[in-house]
Parts: sequence; structure tokens; C-alpha cells
Amino acid sequence: MTNDDPYLWLENVTGDDALDWVRAHNAPTVDELTGSERFADLETGALEVLDTDERIPYVRRRGEFLYNFWRDAAHPKGLWRRTALESYRGPAPEWDVLIDVDALAAEEGENWVWAGATMNRPAYDRALISLSRGGADAAVVREFDVESRSWAADGFTLPEAKSSVGWIDRDTVYVGTDFADTPDGLPAMTSSGYPRTVRRWSRGTDLADAPTVFAGEVADVAAGAVCDSTPGYVRHFVSRSTDFFNALDYELRPDGELIRIDVPTDAHFTVRHDWLTVLARSPWSVDGRDYPAGTLLVFDYPAYLDGDRTHHVLFAPDEHTSLQDYTYTRSHLVLVTLHDVATRVEFRRLGTWEPDPVTGLPELATVGVLDTDPDHSDEIWLSASSFTRAPSLLQGTTTDGVAVIKSSPEFFDASQVSAQQFFATSDDGTAVPYFVVRRDDVESGPTLLYGYGGFENSQTPGYLGVAGRSWISRGGTYVIANIRGGGEYGPSWHTQAQKAGRHLVHEDFAAVARDLVDRGLTTPAQLAAQGGSNGGLLMGVMATTYPELFGALVCQVPLLDMRRYHLLLAGASWMAEYGDPDDPAEWEFISKYSPYQRLHPETPVPEMLVTTSTRDDRVHPGHARKFVARMEEQGRSVRYYENIEGGHGGAADNRQAAFKSALAYEFLWRTVGVAERSH
Repeated sequence: MTNDDPYLWLENVTGDDALDWVRAHNAPTVDELTGSERFADLETGALEVLDTDERIPYVRRRGEFLYNFWRDAAHPKGLWRRTALESYRGPAPEWDVLIDVDALAAEEGENWVWAGATMNRPAYDRALISLSRGGADAAVVREFDVESRSWAADGFTLPEAKSSVGWIDRDTVYVGTDFADTPDGLPAMTSSGYPRTVRRWSRGTDLADAPTVFAGEVADVAAGAVCDSTPGYVRHFVSRSTDFFNALDYELRPDGELIRIDVPTDAHFTVRHDWLTVLARSPWSVDGRDYPAGTLLVFDYPAYLDGDRTHHVLFAPDEHTSLQDYTYTRSHLVLVTLHDVATRVEFRRLGTWEPDPVTGLPELATVGVLDTDPDHSDEIWLSASSFTRAPSLLQGTTTDGVAVIKSSPEFFDASQVSAQQFFATSDDGTAVPYFVVRRDDVESGPTLLYGYGGFENSQTPGYLGVAGRSWISRGGTYVIANIRGGGEYGPSWHTQAQKAGRHLVHEDFAAVARDLVDRGLTTPAQLAAQGGSNGGLLMGVMATTYPELFGALVCQVPLLDMRRYHLLLAGASWMAEYGDPDDPAEWEFISKYSPYQRLHPETPVPEMLVTTSTRDDRVHPGHARKFVARMEEQGRSVRYYENIEGGHGGAADNRQAAFKSALAYEFLWRTVGVAERSH
């Protein structure tokens, strides 16, 4: 591949010249946008939402305790802590702090960002703690002794890498990391930057001596292994993710034999006891019957391995309804579905699969399952919220019903705010839903349209704490588009927009933008759009292909150079979504929208704020840097801000997140807002 890109030097993430460029571009953006009283109010308001002690401390049950990770003004890096259910139910739970990340960072002189804890089941006496420098995906791993509240002297530790590690038992783990040597002499990491091999590592032994139990290919996205330690049903599974959406899965027997689990490579499946549940992501013919994508089937797992395909249909999609999630309690299968992007929840009795009543759930709310404890009980934890209703936490059982035990405070006055659903018609005639949230006294005016449109991620209604305070309460209209590429209507809503179908994402979003204007809700000059990551790519396409539809765009941690995206950081893992630019046939359709290549001096571009993070080791900051450099080369004005920390989320703590949010909203009020509308 030839590349005459004059800005390749900006891909040197921490190069002196590149960082000098970053600082030189940050300064004018900060000087322009942060000096006003409104910016101070926006930042303070966002930080209050993120830091308030009154928000729900969400928990996960691990044995007899409930565990929580918490950030606030006094602990910006966070506390890992636990409590008992009886205490948690009260207004002021008694928290037992296990790890103070702020204290640890100060003690070690590292900018640690919490990246998660994996506990040894079922004793939950040890935990594998992941800590990231500055919020990157790459992390160090250390073993923590929960009872002694100290790092295990004989613990499993891994240096900074994009590792995968999980418990087999108290003294054994599966680990994939950037090994110094591999038995086959091939790289330890895939071309996507994730582990290619998995080893079984025993306590007290050298990682280099740990035997390899499974290996994928360099061109894969990743290889992994997991031990299902369910009492009476202990099984080991390994897999090769051949691309982002397809995998080859096996059961690993004690003698090392690999038994292929012969489900479609793009299906999602779960083995629970002797039940195999399979969610088809493409049409599937099973036992003489044809099923559409999005169907959930259950089989007898041992019989399935022997070739028996006798099954039961647990969920069948229709043109309005899709399955979003499923999980188990001890007695029930829990199904969460969307009907025109509205949540429904079902409980099915295990074995008979008959429905049982669901009691205690709020009406007109988006409901999600947070946690269950299927080995021991029918306990279930759920979240519920809407655009105008602050989140609530529900707890109970699938046998006796659930009830609200915690509620978040309201962060803006939603008593005179309403949400409506409309449908736009895309270029091919498809009806595309979107939600409009605004004060009841606002008929038309500044409007912010948010979109993502990729990787089967559904954009469901949820509380708009920061947006409510920073935009809606000030008179702005907030819109969320449920465009193709997401999963709102099941897998096909996504798969039709992969690779050569990518244009459907862009056409859908543009159709929503036009529909907002046609309905009189806004004008092109007052319409802004915002998106991050894959949504940042969407913003780049809007800037270069549909600039006439928008007055301003906020483009965050974006992909923009689709000619080189697969060569940068984790980009190779997304070729199943976008295509391979090195394949001439696939570059043909990618080139039709790649924003970096489509910047033409004669084409007008809306006002833009482009933001990214130096520490983002998933989407390379070079995308944003080069796009801005090319805009400036063409004489365009553009605001740029790059957080030196923050990872793919763009912020390493709540203060950084509040600053980033205020920067975006100040930019929007200055461009499409002009003057705020007070009550």
C-alpha cells in the first residue's frame, strides 16, 4: 500500500513533536471555551452529577458481601469496598474499604486508574486486580488477598499489557498476555493486539514454564479460556475469535481433548448446567426448521455435542421486537427484550420454560439486569431509568418479585420535560426511530442529535443527568437516533450495515437530521450532532458528506482515517465491521466515506470540536490529530482538545470527565445555541 500522508508523524503517540502539536492546539481551545461564567456553571454542574454522594452505589454480590467501586470528590481515583445486604439497604451503609486507589497511586507514584477486579469463585477470598496507567486498555494485574487486605505475597502478577486472566481455582489461572516466548515461535499477540495463546499457570511457578493449553492464529482478534466452576458442572472452554463477530468455541476436556461446540460462529451461546442456549445472529436451519436472526433456542448440551439437535424456542423476534439480554437465576431464565426500543422483561421457569409473572417493575422505564447469583439463589438486581426519571436500583427474586431499594437524586427539573418517539424514513424506505427530549415550552430551537450506529450497540432510553442539566434545562432539545448498525431491532439491524452496507448508518442519521427540520423542531443552523469512537467516525462522515445538515459537530475519540485504521492499535479487530482497506474491493466502499480522505477544500464543513485522548490505546489519537491538521491545511477553523490521560473514555476521573463535558456544551451553546432559552 502506498501512502503519501504528510501527517504520519502525528501517529507517534508520545513523540515530542506530536505532543508539542497537541499542546499548541489544546491551548487556544481551552482559552476560547473555558473563560466564561457559563463554562464554570457547566463544569460545576457536570461534576455535581458525577461526584454526588447521593447517587446509587451499584453493587455486585460475591458470596455473602456486596462489592462496589466508588469515585467521589474526596476519592477521584476511587475506592473498592464491600458491605452486607442488611447494611446496604439502609440510608448510610457501612463500607469496608479494601483498596484505596488514590492512596495506592500516591504511594507508588503512578497514575493508576481502576480497571476491574476478578474474584476467585466460590470462596471469593482472592481477587485479580487490574490497574491501568492513565486509563489505557493495557493494565498491570496483581493478586489481592481480600481477608488480609493486602497484596498476596505469593500472588499472580502480570506486567502492563492487554492481558486476559481468569481463575480456575485458588491456585491456578488461565492467562493470555504478551509472553516473551511461545512454543510455536509465532507472536504472542494477534495483529489486533490481544493475546493469541492461553496458558495454565499454577501458583509458585514461573509464567514462562506454564503450559500452553490453546493457541489461535496471528490474524485472529484474540484467543481465550475460561473455567465454569458451577458446582457439579465444572467445565473448561476455549475459543478463537476469528474476527470481531465470529469465534470457534471448544470444550477443553481434562485429558486435553478439544470438543468443538458446533454452533454458528457468529452466534452467542451459554452453557448452564446441561442447558445450551444459543442466540442466532444470522438465519439458522436447525433440525429441519428455519429460524431468523435474533432467535433464542435451548438444547440439551451433552446431547448436542453428540449430534442431537432437539430444541425449544425461547424467543422468536418480529419486526418490532428483539432480544437484548438473557441471564439465569437458580430457578429462572430472565429475558430482556425491546419492542420499538421499549423494554420488556420475562421470567421463564428452567426446564419447562413456561413464563412466570414479573412483579415490581416500573412502567415506561428501560430495565437492565445488573447481577444474579444463579448457583445459590433466585436473587436478581435490576436498574431502571428513563430520559426524565433518575435511575433506581431494584432487588428481589424471580420468585417473589422485586422492589426499589435505592434511587438516584434528580439532577434537573424534569417536571415539565417530555420524551417523544418519532420515525424518520431513510433513503431505502426504512423507518428509523428516534427520541426527542425537551422542555414542554420548547417548540423549536437548538438541538443536539446523538448517534453511534455500530457493533450492535443499542441506544436505549436512559436518564440524562448531565445533558439534562447542561442542555435540556437550558432550553435545548436532545435527540437520540436508533440508526442501523445498532441492535435495537436485533442482529439484522446491525449486520445489514456492516462493510458494504455502512452507508445505511450514515443515510439513517442524515434522515433523522432532515426529519427534525421537516417537523419544525430545529433548523440546520441550530442542529448539532455528537458521537464518540464509532460515533466519532459518524461525525466525520457528517462533516464531509452531509455538512449542509448541521451547524456544529462534536467528534470524540474518533476513527477518521479509514485507510490506515486497521494498522493502528486495536483497529485490525474491527475489520469485520468496516472491511479491509488493503482489499481493493473493500477499499472501494470504504473510500466512499472515509472522512480523512474525503476532506476537500471546496466543501464547507460545519463548526467542529474534535477531542481525543493520548492514553487511548484502542482508537489511536492519530485519527483526530491528522484530521484536524488536514482541516487547518485547507484553511478551516476547528477546535481541538486532547486529554493527555483518560483512555478510550477520554477521561481518567470525574473531574476530567466534567471538564470534557463542559467543553463540549460550551462549544455547542456558542455555535448552535447562540442564546439560551430560560423558563
